[in-house]
Amino acid sequence: MSDKIRIAVDAMGGDNSPNKIIDGIGISLKKNTDNFFYLFGKKDLITKELNKYKSVQNYCEIINTNDVILDDEGPLTAAKKGKDSSMWKSIASQVEAKCDISLSAGNTGALLVISRLILSTIEGINKPALAGLWPSKNKLNVMLDLGANIECNEKNLIDFSIMGSALSKTLFNINSPKVALLNVGLEENKGHDIIKKTFNILKNNKNNNFNFCGNIEGNQIMNGEIDVIVTDGFTGNVALKTAEGTANFITKNFKKSLNKFSMLFSYSGLKQFSKKLDPRKYNGAILLGLQGPVVKSHGSTDALGFAHSIEMCSKIVKSNLIEKIKSHLIDVDQGSKQ
Repeated sequence: MSDKIRIAVDAMGGDNSPNKIIDGIGISLKKNTDNFFYLFGKKDLITKELNKYKSVQNYCEIINTNDVILDDEGPLTAAKKGKDSSMWKSIASQVEAKCDISLSAGNTGALLVISRLILSTIEGINKPALAGLWPSKNKLNVMLDLGANIECNEKNLIDFSIMGSALSKTLFNINSPKVALLNVGLEENKGHDIIKKTFNILKNNKNNNFNFCGNIEGNQIMNGEIDVIVTDGFTGNVALKTAEGTANFITKNFKKSLNKFSMLFSYSGLKQFSKKLDPRKYNGAILLGLQGPVVKSHGSTDALGFAHSIEMCSKIVKSNLIEKIKSHLIDVDQGSKQ
């Protein structure tokens, strides 16, 4: 068991848990048996689900917790009451050196606050960022921040560029990721002061960890020409929710508009189109900038979506993402002195 990746799972977080949690683990184990899961939550409920999957039991250990953080609880309220919750305990297991990474589909605000309280930020990072995967023309992009920080300064956006490029290297083996700032225009003088200051600093970046490509507009996000898209949490979250809503609207209405005859001839293309827009394939956002990795699964995703977030956890640990971010920060400090 010592050679396995140890994933701490908040088994009570999100819709239909712990059912979908156990189902998702079962799906993931069909492709990868290198993981071992510590399941934090109500033991009786988790055991009931585990009994349906005898093969999964050998890859899991249950840690009983008394409390569950609800989706409608405020982050500070959850943090105050949640020290015996499944979410708190799953994150704290990293400090105790029992687990390598934490995974939850629970309350996003509570997860951000509790993770920062327990794990603290990497030296040199002021604000952690929530980074997610974004489908584009022929690959996946990394985009951050998706909602952890409503207000950001130029240092925060530069940190996001560094952390996002490290994540892109980790997940997709890109040697020098192309980084761009999400803005209202391509020109250097477009946008508010913080964006323009960030542009100027990144333009003169002397390290080789990423390639700064300037600004990108919202209608270019899915072109596939940029690997890492950087923005503040307010803009990123609005863009994410807009994209999710648009994708759902298109797929639902496209199916309705096809009659049986046209469906017969369009089935193959429709199937490929639906697969490309399936949000479950991109499930899993990681909170970057902390001393330990924390992955947030979408609360409403199903077992297949949760299995994809497990896959992300495995890649993050295997690629030693946290140390990669730290080394990138050092390189930038050295570059600024040149």
